[in-house]
Amino acid sequence: MKKALKLILIFIFIIGIIAIYSFLLLMYGPKNNFRDWLITTALQTRNHKYLATFFYDDETINDSLNRNYIKAFTVNSNLEEINFIDYSQVENIDFENEYERQILSKDKNNNDYKIIKITGEKYDGYLAVIYEPERVKLAITKYFGKDGQYLTKLSEQNDALVAVTGGGFIDPIGNGTGGEPLGITIIDGKLIHETIYNREVMQGGLVGITYDNKLYLGDITSKEALDMGIRDSVSFGPYLIVNGVEADTFGIAGGRSPRTAIGQRKDGIFLFLVLDGDRTLGRGATYQDIIEIMKNYGAYNASSLDGGSSAGMTVKNELINNPISESGKYRTRPISTAFILKADKEDNGDFTAIKDKF
Repeated sequence: MKKALKLILIFIFIIGIIAIYSFLLLMYGPKNNFRDWLITTALQTRNHKYLATFFYDDETINDSLNRNYIKAFTVNSNLEEINFIDYSQVENIDFENEYERQILSKDKNNNDYKIIKITGEKYDGYLAVIYEPERVKLAITKYFGKDGQYLTKLSEQNDALVAVTGGGFIDPIGNGTGGEPLGITIIDGKLIHETIYNREVMQGGLVGITYDNKLYLGDITSKEALDMGIRDSVSFGPYLIVNGVEADTFGIAGGRSPRTAIGQRKDGIFLFLVLDGDRTLGRGATYQDIIEIMKNYGAYNASSLDGGSSAGMTVKNELINNPISESGKYRTRPISTAFILKADKEDNGDFTAIKDKF
C-alpha cells in the first residue's frame, strides 16, 4: 500500500514538473506566438491588463507591441469617389460575388436595412446594411458630461431602427461613466464637445458624416471639420480602409476582442459591424478580421469604433449581439455616442421585439 502511494506521489510530482515547465516554456520560451497573443489581447481589455503587466516587464511588452500593430494611415478620405446608386432604378443587377448578392438583395418588405449574420472561427456577429445614408445620424447620451447610457436606451430615445456603439469616452483606469466623449463630437453641424485625442496612444481621428451623407475619415481639427461640412462625428480608430486601401497589419494586431466598426461603400451604402468575443480572452476578432469583413462587403472607407465591453448593436431597441458587461450582465457599458439609422414616418413606430429573428 505504501509503495503504491509512493508511486502515485512520484507520478503527481512528475506531472507537476512537466506542467510548470510547459507553462514557463509557453510564457517565456523562444517562440512569441502565445506571448504576443496574451499581451496584445490583455491590453485591449478594461480589467485584465494585469495579465500582461504581471508576467512581463515593459521592455517585453513594448517589444511585443512593436511586432503586432496596425499601421496608421497618412491620407484622408477622398469623397469624390463616393457616388450614390439608386438600385431600385437598376433593372438587372449583376452580382460580382456572394457578398454583393447579400448586400444588394434586400429583405422582403424592408427597404431601410438588412441584417447579415457574420461567423468566424473565433467570433460571431452581425453586419447591418443601411440603404438610406441620409438617415444615418449620431446619437449622444442625454446625461452628457455626467453619465453615459446603455445602447438600448440611446436607441429608444432617438427612434433608431438600428444602432451601433459609436466613439470612445474618457475612461481613467477603466472607471469612466461614459458621460464625456473623446475627441471631436459634432451633431447636426454643431460642435457639442471637444477633448484631446492622443494619436500616439490611439490611432485614427475624426470619423464623420458630411451633409451630403458621405463617411469621412481624417486627421483634421474641429474647425476644419465644420468648414468642410461635417454634420455628425466622433473621434476614434484605427482606420481600417481609406480610399479602398486596407490598413497594413502586422502579427496579431490589437489582439482578440469584441469589435465594432462603421464603413461606407462607393455606392453610398453604409455598413455597421459588431463582432462578439467573451471574457475568457480566447475569442474575439483582430483588426485584420474586421478589415477582411469590411473589404469583402465592399467598404471603400471604414473605421473601428469603440469595442470591448462597449461593443453592441440594436435593432428596434433590442440588442441582437451578446455583449457582456463588467458585472457579467447581458448588456454593454454605458456609452457616450452611437451611430444610428433613424426611423422615419413610414416606419409607423413598429418597434416589436426582433431578437428571436436573428
